[in-house]
Amino acid sequence: MVSTVFQSVNRYFVYAVIGFFNIVFSTSSFAVCAEIFDHKMRQLHSQNQIDICQLVDQKPALVINTASHCGFTRQFKGLEKLHQQYSDSGLVVLGFASDDFNQEDKDESKAADICYVNYGVTFTMLAPSSVKGKQANPVFQGLNEQAKSPSWNFNKYLVDKQGKVVKHFGSRVSPESKELVQAIESVL
Repeated sequence: MVSTVFQSVNRYFVYAVIGFFNIVFSTSSFAVCAEIFDHKMRQLHSQNQIDICQLVDQKPALVINTASHCGFTRQFKGLEKLHQQYSDSGLVVLGFASDDFNQEDKDESKAADICYVNYGVTFTMLAPSSVKGKQANPVFQGLNEQAKSPSWNFNKYLVDKQGKVVKHFGSRVSPESKELVQAIESVL
């Protein structure tokens, strides 16, 4: 009888250990957010807080600092095209509105209209924040540690699934450029 009790206890112990390891080492529980994306930030012209870690979820990302009144604002069209073309393959396009170069509309609703209405942006756009210097938002602090800080609006940072900057592209590199497209395809 004592032997039967020990067998029963051992069986339950084994089941408990197996269950524990299944929980700890399952891919959904074991997945770790890249530190660079482990932040929540407000969506453009909204009170919604975007969990960037959940949005990116170990996918490659193209992160851009944007402004609604810049000579490069027309790049929204090309960025939206990249979003449409590569989102099913896992690319996350993430825009950070910023007035660091004094070209973002002071009225957030007008900035949102330029993005969403004028250019048809459907990728995630975040509320205006700083992207350079000590005041940079936490995502750009991480980008700036790994690559060059943006020198103007519409700098593009291609970040791999592990949160490492693969390549930094300046404002003059268009979203349609062969160089950018090839870099994106290399991380998918």
